[in-house]
Amino acid sequence: MSVEEYLHTTFDGADREYLDGEVVERNMGNKTHGRVQLSIAYRLKQLEATKGFYVVVEVRQQVSSTRYRIPDVAIFPRDPGDEVPSTPPLAAIEVLSPDDRIGYMTDKLEEYIHWGVRHIWLADPERRKFFVYDATGLHEVSELTLPEYAVTLTKAAIFEKE
Repeated sequence: MSVEEYLHTTFDGADREYLDGEVVERNMGNKTHGRVQLSIAYRLKQLEATKGFYVVVEVRQQVSSTRYRIPDVAIFPRDPGDEVPSTPPLAAIEVLSPDDRIGYMTDKLEEYIHWGVRHIWLADPERRKFFVYDATGLHEVSELTLPEYAVTLTKAAIFEKE
């Protein structure tokens, strides 16, 4: 499939990523995944007006001329303008689905680094853990922070009991 075809295709179910000519299905999240994704996005959306950043959920993003990724949540310093942003967000946030493989996820997180994403976060709903990914790898953290905006997301706020 060509890039143009991909960009003009609507898929049944979850949107798909595009990697060098191949359309790649994303693992479907379950209820817990969806609640964690919603909680992260909701808390960040509440801060948009006062902090000045711009939050999107599951938006195709052009990582290179032949690669499009779809982070669960992304934070931009301002409205990226384009419907399919081609400039890296300030933060890319992934929420693990039950079927996600760490090797596949690590490749995706590494791609975010090479694209220029400064903050790469991973939330694991089943284990109720947060991780950040940087040039030295994946590291468990007690909270997710966006120091440029004095924003902190705690496990208690994100992994609420239902």
